[in-house]
Amino acid sequence: MKSEYLLKLVTYAMPYGKYKGRVIADLPGHYLNWFAREGFPHGELGRLLAVMQEMDHNGLKTLLDPLRK
Repeated sequence: MKSEYLLKLVTYAMPYGKYKGRVIADLPGHYLNWFAREGFPHGELGRLLAVMQEMDHNGLKTLLDPLRK
């Protein structure tokens, strides 16, 4: 995993959908799991969602706390 992804997780906002405008790191687990089941979008957004889903699934969301401003 690229280290810049971690910073983007706390700064990159969801561009569409029910949680539009919410930072990727703040998306609920059930929403991330839905993407995991149905398929992540292409490109950077999909990669970020996949990383966040993996972190959420493994209980690692608190690792992002020091990066929040």
